[in-house]
Amino acid sequence: MSKTNELKEIIANSNNIVFFGGAGVSTESGIPDFRSEDGIYKSLEKYGVPPEIILSRTYFQTKPQAFYKYYKENLIHKDAKPNDAHLAIAKLEKIGKIKAVITQNIDGLHQKSGSKNVLELHGSILRNYCMNCETSYDLDYITKSEELPTCTCGGLIKPDVVLYEEPLDNNTMSAAVDYIANAETLIIGGTSLVVYPAAGLIQYFKGENLILINKSETEYDSYANLIINDSIGKVFKEVIE
Repeated sequence: MSKTNELKEIIANSNNIVFFGGAGVSTESGIPDFRSEDGIYKSLEKYGVPPEIILSRTYFQTKPQAFYKYYKENLIHKDAKPNDAHLAIAKLEKIGKIKAVITQNIDGLHQKSGSKNVLELHGSILRNYCMNCETSYDLDYITKSEELPTCTCGGLIKPDVVLYEEPLDNNTMSAAVDYIANAETLIIGGTSLVVYPAAGLIQYFKGENLILINKSETEYDSYANLIINDSIGKVFKEVIE
């Protein structure tokens, strides 16, 4: 039996599946990941500032113009569309197989593909708020702001994304832990599982089937029932055909 058919069979026999995904889920939509040769970290070299600095809360507050220049040029991908992985995951949720989608991505592509129960560990570029009065703003407001995006009250607008030096949202993390702890099958895709605390969520899984879909090996491969080192979009497309 091929690995894809094995995955099909596991999904067919599971009624409480959680999908946990990382940057690799969106690379097939043209959004760079972080650590590959063409990734976000590589793009920072021309700015002369380490990623942990330019994407930090301190840098945002002390050098907001420089932050927004990098942010707009590298983290916003308005034309990106859901790929085969997003669409298949949404379909599996619609038929009641997948109970929750937990993502480290900030692009909103899971929701755009039709997924409803999406837990965004690192926030979303689609949501923005005034740091002074908390008024909400959409992505268009950010992209169309020639200068710093500011509120009508004069306050600085911040993307609702988790920066370095900021904690993950407690409610989102708690919900993610609950879903994973109660899942029968956990499918992890498009992540090397090296970014904590998100990667630590795997330790809460006590179910039957742990499946890893990633182009490269991860340090958790030895714990998995099934490992597929292939394109996540290709794998999921075959699964729902």
